[in-house]
Amino acid sequence: MANPMQAQDKLTFLLSLVPYLIEHDGVDVPEAAAHFGVSDDEMRAAVRLIAVSGIPGDSSAYQPDDLFDINWDAFEEDDRIELTHAVAIDDSPRFSAREAAALLAGLQYLSALPENLDRATIASLSRKLASGASAAPSPVAVAAGAAASLVAPLRAALIAGVRIEFDYRTARGDSERRIVDPLRIDSEDQNWYLRAWDHGREAVRTFRLDRMSSLTTTDQPISRTGRDVALPDSLFETSPDDLTVRIEVSDSALPLLGDFLPDGTRTSKGSIRGLTDATVRVGHYHGLKRLVASLPGLVTVLGPADARATVADWAREGLSQYDD
Repeated sequence: MANPMQAQDKLTFLLSLVPYLIEHDGVDVPEAAAHFGVSDDEMRAAVRLIAVSGIPGDSSAYQPDDLFDINWDAFEEDDRIELTHAVAIDDSPRFSAREAAALLAGLQYLSALPENLDRATIASLSRKLASGASAAPSPVAVAAGAAASLVAPLRAALIAGVRIEFDYRTARGDSERRIVDPLRIDSEDQNWYLRAWDHGREAVRTFRLDRMSSLTTTDQPISRTGRDVALPDSLFETSPDDLTVRIEVSDSALPLLGDFLPDGTRTSKGSIRGLTDATVRVGHYHGLKRLVASLPGLVTVLGPADARATVADWAREGLSQYDD
């Protein structure tokens, strides 16, 4: 004879039973009992208890709508549980359609990452988010970037501890074959980065995956590891060779500058309300193009003259691609 459930186990069972019945919208007693690992009689007793449970109304007295209810004919004649009225459950906060869509987009992005090859859990969570929203969320689709395809072979090279080679296109548009020891893969926003020991420069360098091509994994063991080389948490570090640039940026956009404002950046409020002067350091003036393009109308390059000319020439070249 099975031991009776303890009070705590019984409470857990009852709390789990109601959502189960709501989700299944009709289930036979033996099937429900097998799902929870209880006897058929224990399941019938639990259903009868639920049918006299609820939450009192404003008058602190129970009215018919304040109690759970079931299809008694189906229960007594067919041994089938059909919940016809639920209380309190529907009063719980739900995601709005927009909130659910945003979360679903995030889950789609996660499911595209190589480390999430077993996507059953993510798919199950996506279905629950969609069904639990206050309204049907808008269909969303997140396409994986081309750089994401490089994450898997790079991670395999990291695990194997072997050297890699690839063509790398710099921000200036120059392309060069690089031979590196991979040390770490990082992501920031939508961009992936490889941090590696560059044998050509005898130093640690950070490479954007979307600028890499013709990747080759060698069988040559790496000569530098993460234990040999200090890797800071921030992706980009200033160096004595960096160039100083003075910019004017909207106060609201200042937090969006990210690694363009490393530790030690000098900022001061400008004379015009809502704008801030910032002195930043960049590896080369061509790096300002991405900064200006990402914050159109919010960043102005003030100096030096070479930096202003580089950005202005780039903008004119872009405009020349459009018809008059």
